[in-house]
Amino acid sequence: MLTFTDKARAMVLSFAEYMDEPTLRIAMAGSPLSPEYDFALVDESPSETDVVVEEEGFRVLMDAASARKMEGATVEWTETDTGAGFEVRNPNVRGLGQVEPTGDLAERVKQVLERRVNPAVAAHGGEIHLVDIEDDVVYIEMSGGCQGCGLAAVTLKQGVEKMLREEIPEIAGVVDATNHARGTNPYYQPG
Repeated sequence: MLTFTDKARAMVLSFAEYMDEPTLRIAMAGSPLSPEYDFALVDESPSETDVVVEEEGFRVLMDAASARKMEGATVEWTETDTGAGFEVRNPNVRGLGQVEPTGDLAERVKQVLERRVNPAVAAHGGEIHLVDIEDDVVYIEMSGGCQGCGLAAVTLKQGVEKMLREEIPEIAGVVDATNHARGTNPYYQPG
């Protein structure tokens, strides 16, 4: 069940004051490590596959996949110095690296990273680690010379993903979960 705090509920109602039957559509997208939530006031009826949540004063529509991923979540309204908006506290979302990836697929990915990928990026002081696997999508984190590098996206698509998919064809994609801006000087420069 999805719940709204009193402040979040009041904000939805204030945004929807012009609507006869306020309806809020919420969708969860993005990676399980850093999901994105889309909120939109809509003038529509629920489809056959929508999950409907009746809130005090308005109705919430979610596709079945989003509803499953948001089970037990709480929607809050937050205000900071940089802005205001809805924030979702979702107990189903785990943080990056909270759980060590295990299983056959994780072991095969780790082997390819150790055997093929890391020797290739080591010349630039880089290293690439497996941080998560969700279904058939691999999430990696770059460090050393790869973190903050302007060619990180090229390395990911033309190097890492290509090598992994050559050896493990069931992988649907590889996502870079690196915070490339972290640190004071994340890009490696040889001395």
